Order: sequence, then structure tokens, then C-alpha cells
Amino acid sequence: MKIKLNSSIKNDEYTDYIYRVFDVQNKENTVTEIEYDLSQLSNIEWSIGIICGSSGCGKTTILNDIGNITSSSFDNNVSLISNFNWLTPKDAANLLTSMGLSSIPTWLRPFNLLSNGEQYRAELAYKVGKAKDNEVVLIDEYTSVVDRDVARAMSFALQKYIRKTGKKIILASCHYDIIPWLMPDWTCFPQKGLTINKRGCLRQERPKIKLQVSRVESGAWDMFKKHHYLSEKTVKSFQYLLFCIDGNAVAICAYAPMPSGSVKNACRLARTVVLPDFQGVGIGLSISNFTAAILKSIGKKTFTKTVNPALGECRNISQEWRGTRRNGKPEKSHYDNHGIKSWKTVARQSFCHEYVGPEIFGYEEILKPINDMRKNLKLKKQLTLLVTDT
Repeated sequence: MKIKLNSSIKNDEYTDYIYRVFDVQNKENTVTEIEYDLSQLSNIEWSIGIICGSSGCGKTTILNDIGNITSSSFDNNVSLISNFNWLTPKDAANLLTSMGLSSIPTWLRPFNLLSNGEQYRAELAYKVGKAKDNEVVLIDEYTSVVDRDVARAMSFALQKYIRKTGKKIILASCHYDIIPWLMPDWTCFPQKGLTINKRGCLRQERPKIKLQVSRVESGAWDMFKKHHYLSEKTVKSFQYLLFCIDGNAVAICAYAPMPSGSVKNACRLARTVVLPDFQGVGIGLSISNFTAAILKSIGKKTFTKTVNPALGECRNISQEWRGTRRNGKPEKSHYDNHGIKSWKTVARQSFCHEYVGPEIFGYEEILKPINDMRKNLKLKKQLTLLVTDT
């Protein structure tokens, strides 16, 4: 198919300057021709397509030729989640979570107070969620205004949601790094004038994410606390593990002893938080698995309880976790009634699990008491000074 864009030129002193200096011959109109061929799509089953190429190659023109580019509209006078009022509150929460926007405090903020990455994910959730059955969602300038880490994480979350719900989406982008994360069924390169069916080639496992882990003190929680749905208070008795990508902090997991009269050597994962830019690619489940696995290597049993639907559902289907008798049941909360401590049942569903996966050995050093680690650090500094003085 060929798209021909013809526009007449209104001549003035500026256009006359161009004609004179650059020896332009055509002084009446300007013509742009864009070729593309999507005829093969009628012969294949597909969910995700990408129109990819440099600026000016005709991506937006092709999208407009296919249909109407999807738009979104947010009311900054209400919370983000309230903008999804065509859905039930539960479905709205699940939609945002599916787009990798799973920081519950973020849902309560108005759209204009979100970061660029959070706004882009919210817009994507709005556009995809609004799409009717059999409607192809068209997204222009995909990931052009977000950090590349955000772009890749968001792309992986998006493709999972699209395939899970049976929807169709076509994205136009000048960035090639998102292709392995979107795992598209086809990719169109307009400048080459053809559609390349990548089905079976790109539909492979997404690139691996390498995390570095280190033991940190409780002060590290300050970087993550506003993204957790429970109290932001720092608990110094927790043990904190920090996870980084290329030296940049992306997630934290805290654990603590769990006194129990029936289970010996029990621990609980007390906090698991992934920064918004990296949500949607499975980091939360991976770091909780890792933490539980190294605890198991020293003879500990690990339990968890969360009301976060994304993390809870992931553990429900994971072979590394087994639901306890409280899994899926309403949560009990502690409260003080005029000085009398008691318990009450609240409506929210809690996900309760025990880790039953394999051990991971070789990380026992980061599980030592923090005071012992401080002493070792001081000793290392003293030895370093002695060597330097010598």
C-alpha cells in the first residue's frame, strides 16, 4: 500500500529564499510517499505488532491510515484510580497492576503528581483498558518520553496483559530496544517497504535481568518507604537486602524472625518493594524467592503475608511457594479499644504463603547479624590503615 501526502505551498519571502539559495525547482506543492504492506496479517493470528523506524519514516502516517490513534484523558481533581470509573474498583486495580503500575500509594495520587514513567504507564492502562472487543489499540510514539529502563519493564508488562486478555495492539516507535521485551508477532519497517513476520523468532524468553545484592542498614528503607502500602516507619530490627542493576538501587527485601510456638526457626518477609520504574518484570517475586532460598540454606523456614494482588497472585501460581491455611482469607488486624488490645477482621484479602523452593548456598555472609558485620568492617578498615602505613 502506498500513502501519498500532497500539500500545496503558500509562497512568501521565506519560501522564495529557499528556492533561490537551494535551487528548488517545484514551487507549487510538496509530496511525500510512504509504502507499507500489512496484507500478510490477514493470514496469521497475532496480538502485538510494531511499526518501527527512525523519525520521519512515516510511522504516524501509517497508524492514522489504519485507524484512530488512541487517546486518554485524566481528571487531576481525583485520584488516579478514580479515573478508571468504567471498571469496578477491583478491576481498575488489576488493570493498573497488569501494566506494572503496582505501587498502591501511587493509585491514590492525582495523575499530574506522578512521575513521567508512572504517567506513561497510567496512560497506557487507560488506552488499553478502554479498548472494546475486536478493537485494535493504536499507540503512537511508544516509550519516546520515558527512561529506557522504564520502557523495557513497561513493554514486558504490556505484552503479558495483551496476550492474557486476547486484545490486539499496534505500537509505533523509533526505539529498537523494546522489541525483545514486547516479543511482537510482527514488525513493520516502513523505510524498507515490507512487513517482516517475526512470529516464532521474537517470541522467545525476554532478556535476562542481572541483579546485585548487598546487605544494608535500616536507613536504606527511606528510598523505598513511600512506595509501600503499609507504614513508612523504619523498623531497625528488620534485616534489609538491597538489590541493584549496574549499581543503581531497584528493589529491597526485608525479613525478620517470626516467633512461633509450633514452627521452629521461622522467618517472615516483612517488606518487599520494587521502585516504580522497574515494576512489571517479575523482580518482586524473584527477590523474595532469593531471600527465602538463602534463609533456607541456613535452616530457616520463610513465611509471607501480603495484600498486594500482583505479588500475591504470582506466589499463588509459583512452585516455590505454598499457600497456608490463611491464604485467600480476610485479614485480621490488631487494634486498641480504649486500652484493651483486640483483633478485628477486615474485608481485604491477604495472600499467605510458605517458601517450599530450593536452597541457594554461598550467601551466608550477608545473613550475619548487622553488629557482627559492622565489627568486621571496622577490622578491615584497621587492617587497611596498617598496610597503608607500612
